Parts: sequence; C-alpha cells; structure tokens
Amino acid sequence: MLQEVSERYPLVLHSVGLSLGGLSPLDLDYLKQVKALKQETGALWYSEHASFSGNNDFKVPDLLPLPYTEEAVDHLSQRIMQVQEFMGERILLENVSTYLSCQFNEMTEGEFIAAVADKADCYLLLDINNAYVTAKNLDQEMQTFMDVIPVERVKQIHLAGFHDKGDFLLDAHNHAVDQKVWQAFELFIEKNGAIPSMIEWDNDLPPLARLLQEREIAASILASAKPVTQAATAFRGSYALS
Repeated sequence: MLQEVSERYPLVLHSVGLSLGGLSPLDLDYLKQVKALKQETGALWYSEHASFSGNNDFKVPDLLPLPYTEEAVDHLSQRIMQVQEFMGERILLENVSTYLSCQFNEMTEGEFIAAVADKADCYLLLDINNAYVTAKNLDQEMQTFMDVIPVERVKQIHLAGFHDKGDFLLDAHNHAVDQKVWQAFELFIEKNGAIPSMIEWDNDLPPLARLLQEREIAASILASAKPVTQAATAFRGSYALS
C-alpha cells in the first residue's frame, strides 16, 4: 500500500525510534532499514527528534528532552553527522514538547537547536505546536524560541493539536490545531515565506471532512505567503509546496 501511495504522492520519513540524543551507540541496522525504505519509496527526506528515549537497558515510548548545554550540543551534533554520513544527505532535526526543564541548562532551547543545526550542518523541522506546548508548560515566551531559529535551515513545519490537562498541555495529536498555534504559524510564514507544512492528527481521528478543513486553513496561509528568499531557497533546495 505504501508503495502504491508513493507512486501518487511525495512522501517524507519521520522517525521516533533512533534515540538520536542518547548515549548508546546508534542503531545502524535501524538506519539501514530507514535508508532502504527511503530509496524504495522515493521519500524526499528523513527527520528525527532532538531527544533521547533511554539506553540499551531501559527504553521509554517517549521523546525525552536533552539538557541545553555545550556538551549536549557537541554530543548531538556528532551523532547527527554520523547519521548524515550514513544516509549520504542532511537530515531534519525537530524540536520536541517538554514538560520540565533541566537545572543545568546553559542556554535556551532555541539557542540549543540553532547551535546544533549550525555545528551538524543539518536541516530543521520546526514543530510550532511543540514550541507552544513547551512555552506554556514552562511559563516561557514562545516568541523567544521562534526568534532564534535559523529560518534558512527550516525545511518543514509541523502543526498539531494538544490536550489541555489543566496543569499542563500534552502533545497528544488528538485535537484540532489551537488558534494560538495557527497565529504563530501565520506570523512565521508571513515573515519568512511558504515552507512545506504538515498537520499531525494521530489519535481520536475525526471524519475526513474535518481533517480537510484543517488542511485548507494551512493551505490558505501558505498560498498568501511571499516567495521564499533566494538565499533560503538555495540552502533548502528546491521543492514544491505540500
């Protein structure tokens, strides 16, 4: 079925299984399968998360945040470069939703993501919903994060809905995109030009018509955007809006 889909639509691969920021050696067998799948489907790119998921002895089905330190910048960058060498291309790095902060942080999340992208020379997958969820959970300013993201490296954007648990927001992908997230998306696109964007809705799926309503909002915002700058286009490569 996936092969048939790939014959009609452009695909991208998005992984949660590599534990890119972990301390255990990278699973090259896993990467080999990802690379083969990418070749079989003609997928445009492969993305991972700025997080870890345990170690060899203990794994969790979640994306755990890293400390925002120079040591972590070096560690994650080296791992990304190892993956990129194996894949033979740049990958995309996504910011994750967080629910607590590390007392040893030496920089903000935005500064951390920007430093890693620069050192590893990778692309970014900007998840605006994750940025909003993190800002609300940690009582931070979302715009502080957005302002330091190197837009020329952003090759894709994610949008999603969260579950308001009262004391915190859960990145559950089971609701429509929040109005504040739409506003942040529109502002970012208005300032920086149209960038391929995707809405994630993984749980409690509504009727297709409701999903298409969400898509139309995103499509309208992208359609009204100014052209991407020549410098950004040259860095990201040429691609059609999706």
